[in-house]
Amino acid sequence: MPELPEVETTRRGVQPHLEGRVLQGAVVRNASLRWPVPPDLSARLAGEKVQAVRRRAKYLLLECESGTLLIHLGMSGSLRILTAGTPPEKHDHVDLLLDGQLLRYRDPRRFGAILWHIGPIELHPLLQALGPEPLSDAFGGEALFQAIRKRGSPIKLVLMDNHVVVGVGNIYANESLFYAGIAPTRPASGLRRDECERLAAEIKAVLTRAIAAGGSTLRDFVASDGKPGYFQQSYMVYDRQEEPCRQCGTPIRQIRQGQRSTYYCPLCQPC
Repeated sequence: MPELPEVETTRRGVQPHLEGRVLQGAVVRNASLRWPVPPDLSARLAGEKVQAVRRRAKYLLLECESGTLLIHLGMSGSLRILTAGTPPEKHDHVDLLLDGQLLRYRDPRRFGAILWHIGPIELHPLLQALGPEPLSDAFGGEALFQAIRKRGSPIKLVLMDNHVVVGVGNIYANESLFYAGIAPTRPASGLRRDECERLAAEIKAVLTRAIAAGGSTLRDFVASDGKPGYFQQSYMVYDRQEEPCRQCGTPIRQIRQGQRSTYYCPLCQPC
């Protein structure tokens, strides 16, 4: 699943092609995504000027003059800027039409979303209860400490709760906990303030490095230019079960938490 670095990489890729451009409409080949694509999407978008391309959590927001187009990449979605008239392939479900170009939404699993919202976008039901952005000033050690101090669940699962902090998915939760030296199984409420400070700093650092590397290549994820991300080449623990820890040489362990795989070094991340 594309996580925050992959979505931010996509945002940065499409932004210069969209901001200030006027949409000519849309072509919807398959409206059956996680939620149905609005049947009047083409009519709503025709003539709309894209004023900004932002991101909130894992949602891309195309802010137009009379509303906002909310795009989620789901499990396997991607966006590509292509020349107008480029023939679609099997899983190319929606095109946003520009003068001489198009923005193509591809989603083999059809678990993503393309929705139109009129009014303040922060009030959209999918966004209004989200926690702070991990790379913003609103997120730091004290904010994390206050958010988790009454949470008895394992810290790795709590980090993936979008009410606590948005966009820290499975890969980057594993990696951040390794760099912070915190076992993923520890109860969140047991973390001290200094540990929360260290963990928040590592979350910011890991996400920043991942964005600089273009994210990670997961299944068929590619950035808007069709290129894969490369952050997976520097994983410390994720998907490295039984391989030696790059820091101490101890074999990396794998466990299951909340139906997801968790990876950690038992020496560098003591319980």
